[in-house]
Amino acid sequence: AGVMINGVVHNSEEGTPQGGPLSPLLSNIVLHELDMELEKRGHRFVRYADDCNIYVKTPKAGFRVMESITNFIENKLKLKVNKEKSDVDRLWKRKFLGFSFTFNKEPKVRIANESVKRMKTRVREITSRSKPYRMEQRIEKLNQYLIGWCGYFALADTPSKFKEFDEWIRRRLRMCEWKQWKLPKTRIKRLITLGVPPHKAYEWGNSRKKYWRIACSPILNKTLHNS
Repeated sequence: AGVMINGVVHNSEEGTPQGGPLSPLLSNIVLHELDMELEKRGHRFVRYADDCNIYVKTPKAGFRVMESITNFIENKLKLKVNKEKSDVDRLWKRKFLGFSFTFNKEPKVRIANESVKRMKTRVREITSRSKPYRMEQRIEKLNQYLIGWCGYFALADTPSKFKEFDEWIRRRLRMCEWKQWKLPKTRIKRLITLGVPPHKAYEWGNSRKKYWRIACSPILNKTLHNS
């Protein structure tokens, strides 16, 4: 498949492309011995490809197991462990495949903070005020991204977060629409067309409030409703 270094494509004779569909399969073959070793030791664990969490009762046991398993992986399997990404910590402070857990007596599956940050960064790119997309284009791009994202994270037990994301995304769309109206006279005209009384339309059309603040105002929530 080749590899890109500083923008230049180089041929590669061995290895697999980063993120390619072959990587998880090869990882499962190579790390099958690790699964067998963890089962033999009686550990509770979960692994997908080269990402693995091992669950023990105390921090002391965690450091002991991490050291012994690292030795097994590097000396027996001849693989390299990423020390920067490996750590001993509480369950709710770690993530696995984009998920984490809540801090409860009976933990619930939640979306990891890093996954939320990546999603919001992508949504901000699509709904950036500096990009002159038509609203239909923005919504199409959002759907392409969010349908897959929501489908992947549907396992999470936190429906309130999805409602929160939905409200946040709609507010950003209202902000984009308000920005596209640009001139006060255009805003006044559009608001009147959407059923706002003329005196209110004049008041909000000439408002000096920032785009983000107006996007959450009652006037835009009522006029630029979901439909």
